[in-house]
Amino acid sequence: MNYKIALIPGDGIGKDVTDAAWSVLQKAAGQSGFTLEGTEFPWSCAYYRQHGTMMPQDGIETLRSFDAILLGAVGWPAEVPDSVSLHGLLLPIRKAFVQFANIRPHRLLPGVQGPLKASAFDILCIRENTEGEYSGAGGRVHQGTKDEVAVETSIFTRAGVERILRFGFEQARARRGKLASVTKSNAQKYSMVFWDEITRQLATEYPDVEVASYHIDAMAARMVMAPETLDVVVASNLFGDILTDLGAAIQGGLGFAASANISPDRTSPSMFEPVHGSAPDIAHLGIANPIATIWSAAMMLDHLGETSAAAAVMAAVEQATASGIGTTPGKDRTDAITSAVLAAL
Repeated sequence: MNYKIALIPGDGIGKDVTDAAWSVLQKAAGQSGFTLEGTEFPWSCAYYRQHGTMMPQDGIETLRSFDAILLGAVGWPAEVPDSVSLHGLLLPIRKAFVQFANIRPHRLLPGVQGPLKASAFDILCIRENTEGEYSGAGGRVHQGTKDEVAVETSIFTRAGVERILRFGFEQARARRGKLASVTKSNAQKYSMVFWDEITRQLATEYPDVEVASYHIDAMAARMVMAPETLDVVVASNLFGDILTDLGAAIQGGLGFAASANISPDRTSPSMFEPVHGSAPDIAHLGIANPIATIWSAAMMLDHLGETSAAAAVMAAVEQATASGIGTTPGKDRTDAITSAVLAAL
């Protein structure tokens, strides 16, 4: 079996971590009897500075023919505002391919010391990825005057909320049977009450799943004070974004923060990326931790159906961290961590 993979290294450390993950993917593929054909695209803030756009006009159609997308990191705020880079590349891809489920695993790898006393948590955060607070509906009028007004409107559809919650219920059913739905319905009496209502309606279809609803502030506290009590956490676009950064912190840092942007019906390619950003402060130093990207690549293999190869990659990552490689920010060079994972494979 041959899979066509679109590679978008992006900015900053993106190139280094993507190269690292690709070398691991190639070895895992060779061992498991399939091939990965990579095509690299230079879409990035550097591309924007040259062309005035984050990707060409036909970028989405170009990506449509691929089986999956592996992305490194996008952003260079000193030269291109984050609002431009985000809305010019990542969000259009997520929306065009209906990658409505953003999946982020949070657990401590062997040998990694997190900031909490708890060490046995395993949380799967599922973030709604195409609407909600990041819908982009709104605008500004009277710009630059004392009467300037900015309006940002969150969009929640029944179809969008139901499908992400149903996805969460299915994940919980396949794991430990516990689902936590996160809103702020005491303050947001329309969108979040709507979300809570749909949660309760769907819960009747999943009697085998234990369901709890939390306000976002209470969930943030629980992830710090009692992360071991959580299994699957489902939240809106904004709340999921915030909670998963907290999840990355408790699992030892952004160097371990993997993610998948999933198109569950598989009619379009899904996209896999670390969530640590382009890290301009350490770009070109060769010390970026590639584990988040390698972990994301393992999630890509799992999504493609190559489950044994995905498991082998994760076992190799865990063997490397158990030996103390890649566990402390800045301690090991990117190539050293990559070599340790390859050796474990």
